Amino acid sequence: MTSTEVAREALPHRLRRRIMRFLGPWGVFFEGFLEHPVMVGSIIPSSRFTIRKMLARVNWDECKVFVEYGPGVGTFCRPVLERLRRDGMLIVIDTNPLYIDYLRATISDSRFVAVHGSAVDVVDIVLGHGHDHADYVLSGLPFSTLPDGIGPAIAAPTYDVLRPGGAFLVYQFTARARDFMARHFRRIDEGFELLNILPCFLFWGWKEVSADFSQPNA
Repeated sequence: MTSTEVAREALPHRLRRRIMRFLGPWGVFFEGFLEHPVMVGSIIPSSRFTIRKMLARVNWDECKVFVEYGPGVGTFCRPVLERLRRDGMLIVIDTNPLYIDYLRATISDSRFVAVHGSAVDVVDIVLGHGHDHADYVLSGLPFSTLPDGIGPAIAAPTYDVLRPGGAFLVYQFTARARDFMARHFRRIDEGFELLNILPCFLFWGWKEVSADFSQPNA
């Protein structure tokens, strides 16, 4: 294929990207869904009702490190930063560089760190940013459509990186995520938010306070 033919084939993709960027965050979110549907799981960001209910159980006074998997265009990022203490850090992790580039360009808060990587590596990522644990981890990753083995591979290091008393916050369109969480978290609180497209299940997996805790990878 000649360089001219390559350029011609790439044109529709570039045109689509310009249209999506013109549409703002919803356009970027939808473009990310088109590129990696099994990793996004929805074409519409979460509703404010889901956000409020999901974050309501966080003890913000004791939250210094908050981690989010699959932040998309920052639907949860901004509400988290509004609540997060001044010396806190929000670390978001996404495998899609489109979302990471967008977040880095649109969120200038010094407490915010966007990482292009995998949630499987959360322990190393948190350590690499100067912390030995996370207080809360939030995930909207679609566990029901992730490739085989990825769900358990995420749940285990998430439990490891959390401090005792911290929690794994998960929102999903199906209840399957609970199965992955239950292998590690003894206490899982459940909720449901109807005012979301689609209505979604909410889970809070709490790491028991009595759990033995040492620095990850120590």
